[in-house]
Amino acid sequence: MAALKKDEELITNDAVENGEEEELDAVEEGETKDPAKKKKKKKKKKKAENGANAENEPTEVTNALEKVEVTVEDGAAEGDEKKKKKKKNKNKSGKGPTKEQTNPPTIPIAELYPDGNFPEGQITEHGPAEGIDERTAKERFSSEEKRALDRLHQDIYQEIRHAAEAHRQTRKYMRDWIKPGMTMIQICEELESTARRLIGEDGLKAGLAFPTGCSRNHCAAHYTPNTGDTTVLEYDDVVKIDFGTHINGRIIDCAFTLSFNPRYDPLVKGVQEATEAGIKASGVDVRLCDVGAAVQEVMESHEVEIDGQIYQVKPIRNLNGHSIGPYRIHAGKTVPIVKGGETTRMEENEFYAIETFGSTGRGQVHDDMDCSHYMKNFDQQFVPLRLQSSKQLLNLINKNFGTLAFCKRWLERAGASRYAMALKDLCDKGVVDAYPPLCDIKGCYTAQFEHTILLRPTCKEIISRGDDY
Repeated sequence: MAALKKDEELITNDAVENGEEEELDAVEEGETKDPAKKKKKKKKKKKAENGANAENEPTEVTNALEKVEVTVEDGAAEGDEKKKKKKKNKNKSGKGPTKEQTNPPTIPIAELYPDGNFPEGQITEHGPAEGIDERTAKERFSSEEKRALDRLHQDIYQEIRHAAEAHRQTRKYMRDWIKPGMTMIQICEELESTARRLIGEDGLKAGLAFPTGCSRNHCAAHYTPNTGDTTVLEYDDVVKIDFGTHINGRIIDCAFTLSFNPRYDPLVKGVQEATEAGIKASGVDVRLCDVGAAVQEVMESHEVEIDGQIYQVKPIRNLNGHSIGPYRIHAGKTVPIVKGGETTRMEENEFYAIETFGSTGRGQVHDDMDCSHYMKNFDQQFVPLRLQSSKQLLNLINKNFGTLAFCKRWLERAGASRYAMALKDLCDKGVVDAYPPLCDIKGCYTAQFEHTILLRPTCKEIISRGDDY
């Protein structure tokens, strides 16, 4: 969710690899330890010493030896194949799922990993920061002190990994499912119902972290259809799918861009590579402004040709990534996508949404279109309300969403009706904030990619990383 204004792994599969190597060694040793085979080899050696041409005279002995060699080679090949399969099926925590997910996905993630050990994200080193050499970042991997700090937060890490796996499996399904000709409401309802099943929706303990963004073309963020919206996804649309999941308020904020016409591929690629540059530059003690500079440099190196005109891919300078806190999607720190900005540094055990937006337009967004996104003000103190309808709506918001973002469709799903005046009253009093769609100039195209990262004491974990991006 937008804020306005191959690497080493710590955990390896050594046990599996060693076990398979021992198995192959046993096969090879078996070839030499077998008395019958030894006898045949001695006979062959004796013939060679007596001047017999064993190579040109096919005998039962040589045939048998060839069969043994083929058997060993086949066994090694089979062992390698098993090794590949085992590596493919194992998750980063060292244990795979106990069940296979259905298609479409219906089994909650908690049932796939009943031991509570969910797959790790991609593990990388912290980006070297100004004034801190690369060696210091590398030493974090092996520091026993940092490893001990890691172990202290395993419960939090497992919660966020749980949410990440629900996000991965939901988007994997949706990326294949979404097609031109579908209505935006149809897309959002399918995605949200799938994510709710996988996350095991349970009030404020587990569920969706914010409404599904499906902003099209010049609209960069914060659009989700309200009831009655008949907008249809077109072949020439560039749509940003931005949704979040959470477990006990530990939020995964992750987004990707879909386009069906290949002419937009350079735009999508440029933004994706800029996001990767931002992720690579991030790390403990890294200045936020340095992340922005890395993003801008990569994004502006890309161009896209549309209808015979060349456009440089511009970062949308008034959209940012952001830190994430428990039940708080924007936790106070912003991660720019252009150079300049805050010199504040990233710190251990912080969560960040590294989120970049590229545009063929001006590279600046403004509020436009009907508002659909709302969120209770996290810092707002008690405000007296005179309207009974406002009190009732606030109670409904507190019960179902707390300080997580919501949309009008979700209010109706929770049972609200005739809430327009009450919602406006809550916004006017600052209890709830409205987040209208954010748009660049009409006729341009925008793209977005986003990942949630965790700055562990030992390493940087790209929690939402998947096979897709």
